[in-house]
Amino acid sequence: MDLVKMLVSCVVEKEGRKIVRISFLRGMEEEHSMEEKHSMEEKHSMEEKHSMEEKHSMDYAEGILPDGIIVKSEGFSEEEVRKLEAYIRANRQEILKQAKEINPLRNWMNG
Repeated sequence: MDLVKMLVSCVVEKEGRKIVRISFLRGMEEEHSMEEKHSMEEKHSMEEKHSMEEKHSMDYAEGILPDGIIVKSEGFSEEEVRKLEAYIRANRQEILKQAKEINPLRNWMNG
């Protein structure tokens, strides 16, 4: 599996349950800075730009804890989704700890 970034939400309450949302992202255009990307795009025709965007599409998967399941995904194979679910189950305690340390109000004020 290529490099996958994981984002963890704070603990939220939904339908009387406390949950944490986990997002997995793959294929983000990190190879180039925004300035480099803009410069490169100016040099390409519209057809070439479209081709470039297809090559750099982003795959994502969204999971929830405590269930330890992926509820939505795009671009990940079924096997990869099973591996992501195994990962969030195996690392449940660490992910929950990380989520509890997130202060959404402070992040919003400083962001």
